Amino acid sequence: MTGTEGSAATLRADDPRLDIWRSFLTAHARLFRRLDDELRAEHDLSLPEYDALLQLARAPDRRLRMSHLATRVLLSKSGVTRLIDRLERDGFVERSQCSHDARGAEAVLTAAGLGRLRSAARTHLAGIERYFVAPLAGSDLSMLERSMTAVLRAVGDVPDSETTCDRPAPDGASRERPGALAR
Repeated sequence: MTGTEGSAATLRADDPRLDIWRSFLTAHARLFRRLDDELRAEHDLSLPEYDALLQLARAPDRRLRMSHLATRVLLSKSGVTRLIDRLERDGFVERSQCSHDARGAEAVLTAAGLGRLRSAARTHLAGIERYFVAPLAGSDLSMLERSMTAVLRAVGDVPDSETTCDRPAPDGASRERPGALAR
């Protein structure tokens, strides 16, 4: 079957392929909840807070425009504003004027925020290993990566190189690899 044969126009409510969709949604919701619960219990940090700190740690100079951060985290734009307000109140993030455009605001990771992220990374990465990586064979992980990349392309949201820490940061700025956070 090609990608066009199973188009939305032919998909019916009783289509057995919807079971895959339901499994994906259920797995995502339960995994998100489990990882969030573990981070909250051990580090008093939510998964969205962890994600925002991680996005900032991976960005050049550990800073991002608020609008760019909003596109990278799993929250609405207003949700990101409230999240950054909390992280700022806790001393993990500071706001500053955009270094390239005075009209924009940037979120900047503080030393305390980086420390909290590094501490929480051990818990988070162990959870990913336990609940996501370990149950899947290497070939399943490769197939899943290809599949999710295809889905992201279909919705027009393929991650850019700036969010991938395996690639060098622009202008030689340093960027930590995710594994380095757990040290």
